[in-house]
Amino acid sequence: MSNHPNTENFREHLANVTDSGKRIWIYPKIIKGAFYRYRTYLSWFLLAFFFLAPFIKIGGYPLLLLNVFERKFVIFGQPFWPQDFHVFVFLALTLLVFIVLFTVVFGRVWCGWACPQTIFMEMVFRKIENWIEGNANKQKKLDAMPWNREKILKKGAKHFVFLLISFIIAHTFFVYLIGYEELWAMISGPLSENYIALVGLVIFTIVFYLVFAKLREIVCIIICPYGRLQGVMLDPNSMVVAYDEVRGEPRGKRKRGEDQSDKGDCVDCGLCVDVCPTGIDIRNGTQLECVNCTACMDACDSVMEKINLPKGLVRIDSKNNIQNRVGFKFTPRIIAYSIVMLILFGSSVGILATRTSVEANMFRVPGMTYTEAADGKVSNLYNLSLVNKTFEDMDFQIELKTKNATLIRADKDTILESNNEEKKVILIEMEQKHIHDNEVPMEMDLYIEGKLVKTFNTKFLAPVRE
Repeated sequence: MSNHPNTENFREHLANVTDSGKRIWIYPKIIKGAFYRYRTYLSWFLLAFFFLAPFIKIGGYPLLLLNVFERKFVIFGQPFWPQDFHVFVFLALTLLVFIVLFTVVFGRVWCGWACPQTIFMEMVFRKIENWIEGNANKQKKLDAMPWNREKILKKGAKHFVFLLISFIIAHTFFVYLIGYEELWAMISGPLSENYIALVGLVIFTIVFYLVFAKLREIVCIIICPYGRLQGVMLDPNSMVVAYDEVRGEPRGKRKRGEDQSDKGDCVDCGLCVDVCPTGIDIRNGTQLECVNCTACMDACDSVMEKINLPKGLVRIDSKNNIQNRVGFKFTPRIIAYSIVMLILFGSSVGILATRTSVEANMFRVPGMTYTEAADGKVSNLYNLSLVNKTFEDMDFQIELKTKNATLIRADKDTILESNNEEKKVILIEMEQKHIHDNEVPMEMDLYIEGKLVKTFNTKFLAPVRE
């Protein structure tokens, strides 16, 4: 059994709240180890993607645009129209299933390694805080001292930089919503016409500032629903950041010349707690507050190196593997879940890759068969539906390939407006002398910007005269 004082009651309260309900401000130490280095590299890539993605264009479209105001959506250079709602539903379900399967197998890795909240907090704001105010111990002393020149300058500088970065994040967030051209037009335009955009930028700036300057771990512990969902998604075979209690217990301080045969490898230094951004003790087992950031792993490995013991006392492993002393291996469940995730991911990519920019359908006018004219001509009416899923106007043409038939359009307009649906009426005529069956096959080609995109095959209904 662990001899840590919180062993028996740690699940009765949050690590950042006292018994009376007062918040405990967490001052996590920054420990630089192998996993921290990997997280840093990944964060550079993700931050670059976040700030550059809305400015990168593919085929004239931004890499990402989520304009909910004008119903304009672009994902990886592919524009979407509201009629693509079924695609969004499939992608949303795919993402949900992917998250569930990924969490069941690999735990809360997303939270510690890729979540924007963690990336900005730990790799941007936390580093700036340490640069201005000093390490965790210096921050405690600074907060405890009365307001003086040093405290005012350091706190003022920190919060000014925090507000500035939050302002930049808010602008980038707006670029994802309306595009950088539209945002620049609002910024450079008269304030009287763009005050709503200014109010929105101010609100988002304040929200981001509060999240990273005040709320911090509260977002992960209380606000974000994913942390609570993981409790029902994890099982003893899930790979999580875990403490090897079999090897580490009973823990205790080590003294030179003292017999260590009755002690585990854990020296009870508490460094794993000091570096935790949510303030938990990983030695108490898997907890809701753990975001799998692996800071405790780097901290423990650094201690193990100093006392010449094997690394991995805190590692990514499953509860069953630790208790049964079995190393990591790809179990049938991990392989099966991974295959399902790959299939879902491949299906999503396939849907996005094969999706056309124009949707076209042709149907006979309901309730009508044919019309006979006095000059011996027979006519049929058809409805042509065209959906332009792009943000540019297109030119279209309909050509009738069937011989002895004439295509007549009441509307001569050949422009298909951007992000719009057009419904056209098509009239086809044939002289009675060319009709030898009640149903004559008709074939029509649809050209968009001079390129054949679809061929319609339908029937022309007519009477047969002997």
